[in-house]
Amino acid sequence: MYQRSEPGFGQGGGAATLALSDAIVRPRIDRSSPASRFGGRFADIDFVPDLGARIGSREWWRGLATLVALCGTAIALGPRADQRLPGAVPAPLAGTDWQAARAQAIAPLAWGADTGRRMAATDLVRPLAETPERPVIELTATLGAGDRFGRVLERAGVAPAEASQIAALVADATPLDAIKPGTRLDIRLGRRPNKRVPRPLEALAFRARFDLRIEARRDGAGLVVTPIPIAVDDTPLRVQGRVGDSLYRAARAAGAPPRAVEAYLRAIATKMPVGGIGADARFDLIVEQRRAETGEVEIGDLLFAGLEQGKRRLRLLRWTVDGRPEWFDAAGVGERTGGMVRPVAGRQTSGFGMRLHPLLGYNRLHRGVDYGAPHGAPVYAVTDGTVRFAGRNGGHGNHVRLEHAGKLGSGYSHLSRIAVRAGQRVRRGQVIGYVGSTGLSTGPHLHFEVYRGGAAINPRQVNFTTVAQLSGSELRAFRSRLASLMAVRSTAGAVPAAAGALRTAE
Repeated sequence: MYQRSEPGFGQGGGAATLALSDAIVRPRIDRSSPASRFGGRFADIDFVPDLGARIGSREWWRGLATLVALCGTAIALGPRADQRLPGAVPAPLAGTDWQAARAQAIAPLAWGADTGRRMAATDLVRPLAETPERPVIELTATLGAGDRFGRVLERAGVAPAEASQIAALVADATPLDAIKPGTRLDIRLGRRPNKRVPRPLEALAFRARFDLRIEARRDGAGLVVTPIPIAVDDTPLRVQGRVGDSLYRAARAAGAPPRAVEAYLRAIATKMPVGGIGADARFDLIVEQRRAETGEVEIGDLLFAGLEQGKRRLRLLRWTVDGRPEWFDAAGVGERTGGMVRPVAGRQTSGFGMRLHPLLGYNRLHRGVDYGAPHGAPVYAVTDGTVRFAGRNGGHGNHVRLEHAGKLGSGYSHLSRIAVRAGQRVRRGQVIGYVGSTGLSTGPHLHFEVYRGGAAINPRQVNFTTVAQLSGSELRAFRSRLASLMAVRSTAGAVPAAAGALRTAE
């Protein structure tokens, strides 16, 4: 098509063009009405010209104004950016229609879908009058700390009467209190006649001790408990090697358990500085070890700590004296402990010497040191000793007197309460009483005295040093134990990788 301004429109276009122009029948316009007159006035005005031609002319600007007006109208009449357009929403399903769609839909289980569970019901589905039960149920239960053996079986589904019966049978084989917390019970429950009664116990098996397994089975006469002993090798683990760059890393590489190496370093430190151990020194440690025939390994405490450095040879054996384990060298001499612990957590309020007595009103010798502390604060033994007196003692009020090695003694007065008795052995730092204000006292405090040969001396002039020394039958037993440990052969590797479930933490 040609534009009006283009040549050839209605003229010089050939016979075919003229014939087509003449064939156009123009409609007759009634110009009597106002609408016809308005339309006739703007009939020849082109509001949508080609914006690609005659750019900048009046017609081009008219077309641009038309475009802007149309776009502005569309934007003004359109919805906002945050406005949702209403659409066709299907009616929500309900009843059986919803259940059928839910069963066949694919959706997360967390949203309540049944994906993968079951298909929708069809005409072939028939409801079950009763769900069939499994004939046998196998499960495990764990004995917790402070838990009862029978209660564990009851939680697993065993009838209370039957749980009490099996607990009594197990108690005949091993004390129930000896079963460690965390023990796993393998339980098998059998078929029951109806759902209103508990399932009967068919079989029970567990590891009661490291060297004992217990199994219980039901036969025609009822439950029968069978203890199965497990052979255990108690040979200790001995690890030896050269110190090299690091004693700890060398011992671990040789197969020693981590906590055994830490105990070894603490034991050696009681006799010599660990930092002074040379690279050419050789270590020797022996640890408690139990190996069951079923493959499990149990690691215990460090028994022996040895070290060879040049001409020096150190051998320490763990030995229990008065209920407390200590390290003794091969001659039976124990750890040397020096110094006193502070008898109470408080500040010194009065020292040793002559002073004006606050209650009697005249000068007299103050035979000890006073420490100010709140009522009820614990009082500690300054070093190891034996209680020679514990009770009421005149102006001292509630009084405790300890006897130590080397003809030394210590006294603790004005206590509110005494925590020891005469003849009792006490350890350094052990609580022997509590601060009070009994006797000749103006307020809660501790009066502390030190004696040498029965005479009071200034506590600041004394530094207690104690050494444990074995003798007699105890020394002979000590040397026999040391000789038996020295006969243990060194092991190249310690606990194997597959030690088993009963291996204890080092």
